[in-house]
Amino acid sequence: MALSNNDIFKKLRVAHKLRDDDIIKIFKLVDFNVTKAELGAIFRKEDHPKYVECGDQFLRNFLNGLIIHLRGPMPKKKTPVKKPE
Repeated sequence: MALSNNDIFKKLRVAHKLRDDDIIKIFKLVDFNVTKAELGAIFRKEDHPKYVECGDQFLRNFLNGLIIHLRGPMPKKKTPVKKPE
């Protein structure tokens, strides 16, 4: 049985001990706005009437934000200095 995006998202939330506020901050790191209501709908059981499937873009943005949250922003690349000839 394959895991759904919702299952993956739930497992990541539990593994990293994230609360709703933490998840919202992680999404803001990648300029993706999410409300607590949207998160609640994603974390519900599949048979609940207000259940919403977690889309690929939603999970991808969370993963990108989580990388920034854990590692920090990428350092800017240094441009090579041309040596005079």
